[in-house]
Amino acid sequence: MTDNNPTQSGGEGYFGQFGGRFVPETLVAALQQLDTEFNAAMADPSFNAELERCNREIGGRPSELYFAKRLTEQIGGAKIYLKREDLNHTGAHKINNTLGQALLCQRMGKKRVIAETGAGQHGVATATAAAVFGLECAVYMGSEDIRRQALNVFRMKLLGAEVVAVESGQRTLKDACNEAMREWMSSVEGTHYILGSVTGPHPFPTIVREFQSVIGREARAQMLEIENRLPDVIVACVGGGSNAAGIFAPMIDDTEVAMVGVEAGGRSMNPGDHASTLCVGQPGVLHGSLSYVLQDDDGQTADVHSISAGLDYPGVGPEHSFWKDSGRVNYTYCTDDEAMDALIALSRTEGIIPALESSHAVAEAMKQASKLDSNKIVLINLSGRGDKDCNEIQEILARKQ
Repeated sequence: MTDNNPTQSGGEGYFGQFGGRFVPETLVAALQQLDTEFNAAMADPSFNAELERCNREIGGRPSELYFAKRLTEQIGGAKIYLKREDLNHTGAHKINNTLGQALLCQRMGKKRVIAETGAGQHGVATATAAAVFGLECAVYMGSEDIRRQALNVFRMKLLGAEVVAVESGQRTLKDACNEAMREWMSSVEGTHYILGSVTGPHPFPTIVREFQSVIGREARAQMLEIENRLPDVIVACVGGGSNAAGIFAPMIDDTEVAMVGVEAGGRSMNPGDHASTLCVGQPGVLHGSLSYVLQDDDGQTADVHSISAGLDYPGVGPEHSFWKDSGRVNYTYCTDDEAMDALIALSRTEGIIPALESSHAVAEAMKQASKLDSNKIVLINLSGRGDKDCNEIQEILARKQ
């Protein structure tokens, strides 16, 4: 069964031809339980009230909608607004999802959570939610990302989480996902896997998108209040795609709003030099769902690269794959160098240091704004702050000198 409504999953979680549940038999019962509990929770006013309270009192919502006046003046085109997810507790949008899933974990009576992380923001958010609700927590992270994101590794440990180094493959996000999935198969009875993006088997893409949609609901209301209209263009970075899905979904039916997802263009568009799954990938199954995947001629998952630890993933969420094929969202890419230039530009015009992931969106938004009249509006989902990246940024800038 498929469902052509881009904001809802149908059957076993399909968006057009994409999605589904391609997992070992040992995980089917846990996924069915999760689906049942999630649907019951969404219909439960007390759950929704508690989630709203947690988002407000712990996450720090609502996040600000900020007019980037000096950046707008520098670009000389459309007005640029930032949805300030970087101001959330833990420094990114990830807390929206982990609080919701931790509450689901409690509903299911489980006492332990695991997660995967690349840039460390989802790991920190999971460790935070686990500390808040008294859950045992283990986070799987590739050793290369552990090197790049030492601050977030320390934060996770300080919050009480075990950080499990993954040495297989490229030692980055895909490999962390592999190991987390393997562990979950052996511990599923008492452990909930807080998957961090709109990827994976049904119902994860729907769950994560729903919990992240608070971004778009707020942004829509804030834009109408401030400008008395919706933005002309929304831009968000896309790795697995949770922050982009969160801001796109609540306005997906507002057809006057153009939407642009920005992937990691890396060093070049040669295989292994980028992570632009929707731009050059092909449909395939990765981590339990059918979506666009970067793969070689034999169907093996390709190596990827990005300056950003959170975008170097060879797959993408199935709903993004559907939005691409339907034409509702345009997907493009930003190179490492363009992302660094955008990071510096925002830092020096607005006093805001964005995460390297978010810098990809800033770079594309600057291009979009420069081509539009001053009466147009471009909205960036600023998905995270750059504190975690400062050591890496310092090394990159030193190498360029």
